[in-house]
Amino acid sequence: MSFLDRERETCDRFLPGLTKQLAEIPLLELERPGSRGIELFRAAGGAGLLVPKVHHGAGATAVEAVRITRALAAGSPSLAIAATMHQFSVASLVALAASSSGFEWMLLEGVAVDGRLMASGFAEGNPGQGILVPTMKARRDGERLLVSGAKRPCSLSRSMDLLTASIAMPGDDGVSRLGVALIPAASEGLRVEPFWGSWVLAGAESDAVILDDVEVHPDLIVYPEIGLDGRLDDLQTIGFVWFELLVTACYLGVAAALVERALQRGRGPVTERAALATTVEGAALMLDGAARALDDGDGGQDALGRALVVRFAAADAIAHAVRGAVELLGGMAFVSSSEVGYLAAASHAIAFHPPSRTSVAAGLADWFAGRPLVIG
Repeated sequence: MSFLDRERETCDRFLPGLTKQLAEIPLLELERPGSRGIELFRAAGGAGLLVPKVHHGAGATAVEAVRITRALAAGSPSLAIAATMHQFSVASLVALAASSSGFEWMLLEGVAVDGRLMASGFAEGNPGQGILVPTMKARRDGERLLVSGAKRPCSLSRSMDLLTASIAMPGDDGVSRLGVALIPAASEGLRVEPFWGSWVLAGAESDAVILDDVEVHPDLIVYPEIGLDGRLDDLQTIGFVWFELLVTACYLGVAAALVERALQRGRGPVTERAALATTVEGAALMLDGAARALDDGDGGQDALGRALVVRFAAADAIAHAVRGAVELLGGMAFVSSSEVGYLAAASHAIAFHPPSRTSVAAGLADWFAGRPLVIG
């Protein structure tokens, strides 16, 4: 089996024809604002990828999801990032539905059957900020609950059908609590404004989503809990694990795209080419292992700790592989096409997703010492 064959075979099995369609479009065209990537993903059935089969979805496992994400990232990093924000939201909703008899299953069926895409209004795009810090605030107006705030950047901002957002909910005792709201994109008071100024990952539609007194039905809000010791509840933990695994898969796929180019060109010592492929493949196997543990039902604190270890170890492998692949490809490949420089630049964005190494260092050290993992 050739390099990246496993990833592309998995993607073709769940999203037939998508890898071929992406390969037929120049990379930099896919990475521009308004590219066809997201709609091709929707048309291929990507919205329902993680929705269980009983609710008309594809029922992909975590292992399959990270492999598909690597394949998408190798073809279009922007699409992989946009898809990750959707899948993170869906995975959290699936986890919630598994322990609830509420409306969640109807929403999941709508996502799968109608191809609805969900943007994430959590804080996962802000360096140094916890992923669970509320990005918006709610206030009561009689019987109505009105939400205001902004998410900058917000991937899928222009293609989303629904927005999941963390909100600060007013309590009867005057103390705010964390709520997670599901908000239709067509809601009155919700608008999208230009925000993303970089050419890198511009195809992910990461503009600003602004909410001004958007009315949200109380049934579309859930209330996860954070313990007094800072530990997350099961729903938050599972969602966090999914996010870390998927976002790692994105940038590992970007690095793999560069290494694949180096392998195909055959330039430089064969030992260096083999070493780079081994670095990326080793990180992919490590990521698959963490995803397999999640599939086996391990979505607790230890799973989150392992997901963070995989994320940071993979980030080091990505940096090494990208640097080596660019060097092997050589100066002519770099100057004759913008693709090599683009992929190298895109790979650095793994550092911009929370938690940062610094913010989680103490928590990981405590976890390695046998204490509970606390994420700020």
